[in-house]
Amino acid sequence: MPPDHTDQSLIERANRGDAEAFEALYFRYRDWVLRLAFRFTGDRDEALDVLQEVFAYFFGKFPGFVLTAALKTFLYPAVKHICLTRGRGQHNTVDVTELAETLPEKNWEPPGSDLGKLVASLPEPQREVVLLRFAEDQSLQQISETLDIPVGTVKSRLHNALATLKKRLTR
Repeated sequence: MPPDHTDQSLIERANRGDAEAFEALYFRYRDWVLRLAFRFTGDRDEALDVLQEVFAYFFGKFPGFVLTAALKTFLYPAVKHICLTRGRGQHNTVDVTELAETLPEKNWEPPGSDLGKLVASLPEPQREVVLLRFAEDQSLQQISETLDIPVGTVKSRLHNALATLKKRLTR
């Protein structure tokens, strides 16, 4: 399947029963979902289970799925909810070194596990914003849409998280 197919065109085809279109969406987003699930759970096997559940949930939306925002904006809350309902979402001990080794991140590689531990120690709302901003390279507006919160809230969470990290790093 040519890579120039948009999410919207693939969704339209999947709504008509085209299994290859859904498969293309799966392959386009599976690594992202897996990395995100790993960040929430801190466990690779648990992240793989979440991956399955997320795409089973997504598949259940067809036919009739209407894309009203970026697909990541739709998938993010599903990943988060599934991780939290599985009882694994509150782990503050994600080993970022293991994440870098097993699920390489294109946009963000912390300089060491100490920074990863600092980020993991942030309260969940702040940690989410930091990861979306720096690990997923989302804009403030995209984070606002993904989390369904005002841009001002995104800014304050990011500001508070960065201030906390700066204070902890200077100790």
